[in-house]
Amino acid sequence: MKTSQAEHFRLVQSLGEEHIGLEARAQMGDHLDTRVWLRLLACSTQIEQHIRQLLRVHFATSLPRFDYLAQLDRHVDGLRMSILSRNLMVTGGNVTGLTDQLVKDGLVRRTEDPDDRRSWLVSLTKKGRAEFAAMAAEHERWLMEMFAEVPQASKEALYEHLGRLRVHLAQYQAVAEPPAAPKKKRAASR
Repeated sequence: MKTSQAEHFRLVQSLGEEHIGLEARAQMGDHLDTRVWLRLLACSTQIEQHIRQLLRVHFATSLPRFDYLAQLDRHVDGLRMSILSRNLMVTGGNVTGLTDQLVKDGLVRRTEDPDDRRSWLVSLTKKGRAEFAAMAAEHERWLMEMFAEVPQASKEALYEHLGRLRVHLAQYQAVAEPPAAPKKKRAASR
């Protein structure tokens, strides 16, 4: 058995067929780049699903709400909703809906932007800051538990390599031409 086949067998054996997830798409003959991408995606998805479940069970909240509050926690003076939308990589409509819910729950306040009356600033309330602090502490503890068995040197190396990958991808995307849209075939006339 080749090393990569043996590794795949051990991975499936360790995780179980029901937990292999996105990596099940990969075949031994696939290019390494494809297998790396699927493994990164599988790890990210696995961590995200677990965090979503823990947030729901322990705080009756969602990951988007947590991410929203985390952005505001980093900006004490508040953020324009347009910047918040860009930071969260969601549409303005999604941010508006989340903002409405969080204002109703007393976690966020929305005020007119003094520099631009067409814009709104959102910031955490005292209650929002306190509730987010409790969630953030648990979130950090959950991540530390998930990564506890990974040696420190491995985590540091992984962090460094992923940083290099991010830089490479940003540089690649800056010079890569967007693919041309496929031309639609016209139906033959009768």
